[in-house]
Amino acid sequence: MVSLENPPLDPAATLRDAVRAIEATHRRIAVVADAAGMLIGTLTDGDIRRGLLRGLTLEDGVASAMNATPTTAHAASERSYLLELLVNRGYESLPLVDAQGRYVAVVSRYDLGPAAAGAPVEAQSAIALAVIMAGGEGQRLRPMTETLPKPMVDIGGMPLIERIVRSLIAAGVPQLRIAVNYLHHVIEQHLGDGSALGGRIDYLREKTKLGTAGALSLLPDRPGGPVLVMNGDVVTSFDCNALQRYHAEQGAMVTVAAMEYRVDIPYGVIQSEGVCVTGLMEKPSQRFLCNAGIYMLSPEALASIPSDRAFNMTDLIETCLAAGQKVCIFPLHEYWADIGTPKDLADARLALLKLT
Repeated sequence: MVSLENPPLDPAATLRDAVRAIEATHRRIAVVADAAGMLIGTLTDGDIRRGLLRGLTLEDGVASAMNATPTTAHAASERSYLLELLVNRGYESLPLVDAQGRYVAVVSRYDLGPAAAGAPVEAQSAIALAVIMAGGEGQRLRPMTETLPKPMVDIGGMPLIERIVRSLIAAGVPQLRIAVNYLHHVIEQHLGDGSALGGRIDYLREKTKLGTAGALSLLPDRPGGPVLVMNGDVVTSFDCNALQRYHAEQGAMVTVAAMEYRVDIPYGVIQSEGVCVTGLMEKPSQRFLCNAGIYMLSPEALASIPSDRAFNMTDLIETCLAAGQKVCIFPLHEYWADIGTPKDLADARLALLKLT
């Protein structure tokens, strides 16, 4: 058996600790074990995000979101059995235990396939195509955007759109298309065909404004797999492949990335029925999930987008819902900022300095 290192988390660990553990390994799983080494449970990225949708925070304990009855295998199992188990159950990884149920290691498909024998791991993403919407005028950033399209605004020493493109190429996305309109030549001259950045970029040139989804009607062919759509004015450290895996697990037609936004009311709120007081809430906090401008689409969703007219992602989502198709939420816990105003830009620049 190859040497596998996935140190277990203590039961007192937080979901934030679990996020770090998952991000530290390609096995995409965090394991929880007690002081005696007995396996207590596991957490995946999806477990944590579903917990966030239930109102949990990253400061909650791992027990609040973990799978307490995970599928396991004996550490002495044959490779062929382990690989068959992973494939048949649709798992990327699972924990190995000894005869007493003590945690030994985590094994993944990569550990059992060609990569375990020294062959390189395939780096390409399961995302077929990423489309960046970069046609907006950025009127709230004027005069800066009078001669510069908003996606070309500098963030941390490079244009915002270049930062997005580099992250997608690094994630293994095989093909990028950028929807352009306002001052499109500035973006095209800077990024070119993407070869200088190690990727492939083509452009969707809007003759008129087509909204946040309409440019997808300009795609020459329907992609053979899921399509990532991003607004060109967001700064984020999210994992696009985690979004794709979540989208596939949920069997969704559209998955919308969402940021939590809290409104703290600085007063005691009176609950009432008619003229009668029924209760009091002291300085409550209200939680909202807000559209982050990042989406994963199954290729079939593109058939709902009309040609040659403005059509927004909100229109597409409403169309899918009306047709009874599944639309899911992917809660972000990573850094995210929308660059809409000079203050947003200044805040994002400062945040990037702290993150790097």
